[in-house]
Amino acid sequence: MATVEELYASRIILNAVLPLVKVVVESKADLSTQFAGKTAKIQISAKDPEGKVATHYDIQDGLWTVCKGVTEQPELELEFPSITAMNGFFAGKSKKLPKIKGWYRIGFLIGTLKALLSMGNLLGSKQPPSNAGDKELMVKLLFYLLSSGISQLNKAEHPEVSKWAKRSPDRVYAWAVTGKPELSAYIRVKAGNSKAARGEYTRSKPFFTMRFDSIDSALGILLQTDNMIEATAKGRLTMEGGPEYGAQLGEFMMIVGSYVS
Repeated sequence: MATVEELYASRIILNAVLPLVKVVVESKADLSTQFAGKTAKIQISAKDPEGKVATHYDIQDGLWTVCKGVTEQPELELEFPSITAMNGFFAGKSKKLPKIKGWYRIGFLIGTLKALLSMGNLLGSKQPPSNAGDKELMVKLLFYLLSSGISQLNKAEHPEVSKWAKRSPDRVYAWAVTGKPELSAYIRVKAGNSKAARGEYTRSKPFFTMRFDSIDSALGILLQTDNMIEATAKGRLTMEGGPEYGAQLGEFMMIVGSYVS
């Protein structure tokens, strides 16, 4: 049976990491072409004594919808023998492939594996890509992962994150790069509830925004190749709302990262 820590990790993988496959496919022409005009259900799952856990993709005429939970009779399924095995694979600690059901559907299998590999390369890299488009995609994926990951830990009642959320009035915490609104993400927190979202929060000014002056500045902090204090002093990073909230958000970002690496 999975430990509490493994369940936290699986929650992030299923509900924050795997939804990013859709983002990668939609952002890369070679991958979107692979699924163009096709219809299928593709599932990534893990067995568990408490019942199988899964995220699946409902693809209709090439358009992807990410769905939580198990679907019956998917055209393709990547099934891990346990939550521990799934966590290890997506954290890059294990190279053991899952059981592949529907392997004979070669087109879907190749496309899915390519998408997972592309996502894994971006999320697992310690250095920024050389390609400008991939740099932007990496920032987008990491912003989405961090906002969703923090919210998922709250929903799973992680002690530190849930304590913070329960004490919070209605507040929005955001990540942004100046001049690149399409990369933004945020989390809204209120009295123990939380919801992550993509894009800019437009109803009012966020309570706190971790704002970077460029893609490279964002990657410096996200990949931990830059010093946060120095980046703030030199204007590469601006804490809009107060540095004390930035420190708190940074702590939660580190917790999310620890579960997927």
